[in-house]
Amino acid sequence: MEIFQSLIPEVVKFCSTAILLIVTNPVDIMTYVCLKISGLPSSSVIGTGTVLDTARFRYLLSQKFQIDPRSLHAYIIGEHGDSEVPVWSKVNISGMHLLDETWEEGKQIDPQLQNIFAQVKNAAYEIIQRKGATSYAIGLAVAQITQSILRNQNRVLTISSLINDIHGIQDVCLSLPAVVNRQGVTRVLNLSLNKTELQQLQHSSKILRQTIEQLNI
Repeated sequence: MEIFQSLIPEVVKFCSTAILLIVTNPVDIMTYVCLKISGLPSSSVIGTGTVLDTARFRYLLSQKFQIDPRSLHAYIIGEHGDSEVPVWSKVNISGMHLLDETWEEGKQIDPQLQNIFAQVKNAAYEIIQRKGATSYAIGLAVAQITQSILRNQNRVLTISSLINDIHGIQDVCLSLPAVVNRQGVTRVLNLSLNKTELQQLQHSSKILRQTIEQLNI
C-alpha cells in the first residue's frame, strides 16, 4: 500500500484518463486501494480478479467432458483467493446445465467436480512450490484483459472492480462477470445465483471488507 501511495498519484498526475490494471496480490484489496488513492472513476480501475481462475476452471471442466473450452461457460467469482466461489449453477455446455437446480438442497456435487475446483483454487500454491512464482498464466490473463480494452471488445470477463448494491454487497472490490472495453468496466452483470452461491459470495465479500477496514487509506 505504501508503494501504491507513492506510485499511483504520479501516474494519475501525468495521465488523468488512464485505465489502471492491477495485478499485484492480494489483487482485490490492492484494486480497492488503487481506486481510493487515484481518485479515478471506478470504471477506470480494474483488477485481474478471477480471470485466470475462471480460465483454469473452464479448461479442467473441458478436459473432463472432452470438449473445447470455448464451448463451455463457467465462472469463478468473489475473492481471488481462498474464499472464491465456483458458480456451479451456471456451468453449461451449449446451453445444457451441468447440474440441476436441486443440487444446493443437500445434493452432493460429484467428487470429481469438487476436485476440479480444488485444483483451480490451489493451482498457484502448487506452482509457487515447484518454481517459486507464478508468471506465464497470469501473463496470459493480463494480455486478455488488455486486448479487451485496446480493441474495444465488450468482452465479459471476471475482473475485480468496485461492487455496490449487487447481491447485498457494498463498497468492496471483487470479481463478477463484467463488460470490459475501451472505457474500462462499462457494467457489472447481476449474475443470478442460488442460495448456496449467494451465501458463499457474501461471505467472500465480508472477508475482503474486514481487511479493507484494517487499512488506513
